[in-house]
Amino acid sequence: MPHPFDQLKLEEVRGSHSVKWSLFPQDVLPLWVADMDYPIAEPIVQAIGARLSKRIGYPQGAGDPELLDAIIAKQERMGLKGLQRENLWLTSSVVPGIYASVLALSSVGEEAITQVPVYHPFLLALSDYGRVTKANPMQPGPSGWEIDFEQLKSLVTPATRLLMLCNPQNPTGRVFTRGELEQLAEFALEHRLWVMVDELWADLIYEGEHVPFASLSEEIAQRTVTLTGPCKAFNTAGLGGGVAISHNKAILERMQSVSKGVGGHPNVLSMAAWLAALQHGQPWLQETLAYLKANRDFLSRFLAERLPEVRYVPPQATYLAWLDFRALGLEDPHKFALEQARVALNDGVIFGEGFKGYLRLNFATSRPLLQEALERLAGALKGSMIDRQGH
Repeated sequence: MPHPFDQLKLEEVRGSHSVKWSLFPQDVLPLWVADMDYPIAEPIVQAIGARLSKRIGYPQGAGDPELLDAIIAKQERMGLKGLQRENLWLTSSVVPGIYASVLALSSVGEEAITQVPVYHPFLLALSDYGRVTKANPMQPGPSGWEIDFEQLKSLVTPATRLLMLCNPQNPTGRVFTRGELEQLAEFALEHRLWVMVDELWADLIYEGEHVPFASLSEEIAQRTVTLTGPCKAFNTAGLGGGVAISHNKAILERMQSVSKGVGGHPNVLSMAAWLAALQHGQPWLQETLAYLKANRDFLSRFLAERLPEVRYVPPQATYLAWLDFRALGLEDPHKFALEQARVALNDGVIFGEGFKGYLRLNFATSRPLLQEALERLAGALKGSMIDRQGH
């Protein structure tokens, strides 16, 4: 029996309401920016409608107490214990939290270490505010993309203040093990680094276990701010909504101080949607996660059978695939995919220096649309090879 997501119609997703589906011409299939093409959970729709029936006045400054308690309960279930409402600061989304972390936990000219490839706002926040990026390239290994701990040790200097981590990792889809995270925590404590960890994808895991970084020890909790939100798991990116979490309230106070006057107040519709997601969205999330996993497995089979030259490690989490096109000898794989296959993907160069030739593919779409995009890529690459052989 067909899954409802298989019936996705282009007229339902195209339009000016969506940057993914409006940025390129209509004959282009967009599998780039990280949102899903699926309709959101009905309890979220109902909660937004119900909230609109009330006054849309200013909310409480710290946010809806019921939502704060629901976030604390969720974090408790995931292993991050001992939180109170004052350990949470609601933000408009995770990206402002990244920028606030950089401003609060480092100064101009100081250094921050991050694994690469990585979600590009990590790198933008550092360059925009005059911090020095110390990139530690991950290496493909038996369990996926792995942290190079020897290289990591060589990067730290007396000017290093901040360690930035994305787990589950965007764009590689890696879920770091407890052992890896413990090594990172030991490194951060040894060098007295502050830690900003983006755990936005923690609900979208296929293999492995999400270990909250701040749960590893009381010591590391006092040096860590965790950023998360509902948008990836529940497809509510356009509503915004995020939270900065720390057992060290001084970190949150510094983040609030550097954001004063530009952070705004919590959004009432975003809070209503997030609360509904936490209270009633689990069935939708589990069904969606199963569909995404099947899409991931379909993508893996297609690449193995039809595009074996494209190197790829199936993601353990997220709905993102990190594809290595370098063996195909294309001058610009991103331009080739867009112009020859009419498929829009993310160019690897934005995720860190040294990743030219990589593309990030978002498989959170219908199976037929995913297959169509892959067929286009395979056909264009086959035609390109024939042309090159002919010359």
